[in-house]
Amino acid sequence: MTCPEILPLGLDGVLVRFATTWSEAANTAAQRLAAALSADPLPGQTEVAPGLGSVLLRFDRLETTRAAIIGSLRDRLDHAAPVDTAAQHWLVPACFGGAWGTDLAEAAALAGRSESALISELCATDLRVLALGFAPGQPYLGTLPAHWQMPRLPALTPRVAAGTITTALRQIVLFAAPSPTGWRALGRTAFRPFAALAAEPFLLRPGDFLRFTPTSAENIAELIAKGDPLGGAIRSFPK
Repeated sequence: MTCPEILPLGLDGVLVRFATTWSEAANTAAQRLAAALSADPLPGQTEVAPGLGSVLLRFDRLETTRAAIIGSLRDRLDHAAPVDTAAQHWLVPACFGGAWGTDLAEAAALAGRSESALISELCATDLRVLALGFAPGQPYLGTLPAHWQMPRLPALTPRVAAGTITTALRQIVLFAAPSPTGWRALGRTAFRPFAALAAEPFLLRPGDFLRFTPTSAENIAELIAKGDPLGGAIRSFPK
C-alpha cells in the first residue's frame, strides 16, 4: 500500500486517505491509525473517526494549526507502532425473510443461491466491523464473497426499521435507526448498535466481529418488545 494522502477538510479537519477503492489493507490501516490517535491524541485534536479507507481528524483552531496537525500526523505515520486493541466478538440473533426480509428471494437469485444457502453462508461468517457511519453507531460489516456483489434496488424503500439487515456490495449494513434505503432487506434483529439513553450508547467498534445466529421471527418480536438494546446478543472478548 502506498503512503497515505493527508488532505484538508473544512475549516478544522484533515483526512488521511489510504485508498480510493476498497481494500482490506487500507481498512486495517485506517482502523489502526484511528485507534492510535484515540489512545494518544495529538495536541489540539478534538475528534477522530475512521472510515472504510480513511481517517477524519478534527482539531481546535485556537489550540493548534492545520500545518502542525499535518506535521504531527506525518511523524506518527512514519513511526507507527502496533496498537493492541482487543476486538469484541458478538453473536446476534436474527430472523430472515418474511415481512422483515422482503428482498431475500431477489438477493438469493442475484447470488445464484437458494435462500437457505445464502443465509447459511451469512450466518457461518464472522463479519468484521469495517466502519461506523451514515447514522450514529451504524456498522458496515464484511466482506462477503464475490456473489454478494449486488446492485442497489432500482428505487428507494421508503423506510426500514432499526435492526434491519441489508446487503450492500459484499457488505452487510445493520441499520441503527429507521431509514430509507436502496439496499436489499434480508432480515431483522432486536440488536441496537446505538441507543442514546443506554449506559453504553455505542455497542460496536471498528475492528469488532459479529456473527448472526438464526432464530424465529416470533423470538425477534419478543426481544424487540423487551426493549433491551442488546436484543439477545452475546458479547465476548478473546483470551
